[in-house]
Amino acid sequence: MTAPPTLQDIIAHKRDEVAARRTAQPLEELRQRVADAPPARNFFAAVASGDGPGGINVIAEIKRRSPSAGEIRSDFDPVDIALQYESAGAVAISCLTDEHFFGGSLDTIDAIRSHIRLPVLRKDFMIDSWQIWEARAAGADAILLISECLSEGQLLDMMILSHELDMTALVEVHDVENLLRVRRHVGFPHPGYMLLGINNRNLETMTTDLSHSLRMLELVEEHRDVLVCESGIKSTTDIERMARHGITRFLIGETLMRKPSPGEALRQLLGTPWT
Repeated sequence: MTAPPTLQDIIAHKRDEVAARRTAQPLEELRQRVADAPPARNFFAAVASGDGPGGINVIAEIKRRSPSAGEIRSDFDPVDIALQYESAGAVAISCLTDEHFFGGSLDTIDAIRSHIRLPVLRKDFMIDSWQIWEARAAGADAILLISECLSEGQLLDMMILSHELDMTALVEVHDVENLLRVRRHVGFPHPGYMLLGINNRNLETMTTDLSHSLRMLELVEEHRDVLVCESGIKSTTDIERMARHGITRFLIGETLMRKPSPGEALRQLLGTPWT
């Protein structure tokens, strides 16, 4: 059996991919597309507001496959899934756009966004500021920044650029070292444009431990109002367990995408009836 790619493998491939895409689409062309684009929707407010069912705010993810899980969903209709999520009480959508490892497409963002009112996050491996312009030009309202992939300088530059483009940055950490590095920048450059995500999945081993967020919680106690728990949520019991510790914002994908009806699966997680 072939071992799944490591984070280093993914980033190495991403560097080559971004270099090719930059050649095909110069920055000036992206700048013009951004200037002509509709304004970004407020992803931060949607997630941080507490307006989700029962005060639980879910960023529901659209993902075809992953390196660790393989193919997650064969009948893949991202627009239909996004509509299901919106109806079921999601406050925002996360869309995997990496094609090589996750079977995603950047074009999916605009297709989704034109059918729903929710803001949409571009979830990808962002290693170059050019990708932020690309994301906004494609209609993304927010971007994921994985701290394990970026130097501190790169991270801050990307946070500044995302703010300048009126996009929210969901800054993700996994290990303690990166959390301590990122923690002092929570709210930079503006408190209404940055969320802090704790990923319960180790991107080196691809293993998931839901208790990881709880172990990290004491290090971000003062930032609980912008904290997003990522990966490992599988049941209402998991959500209730996190909520007892004040964690009420979640990014949930694979659990929903494996169900025949992702929207119904989200309703069941949130404990909300069909209307």
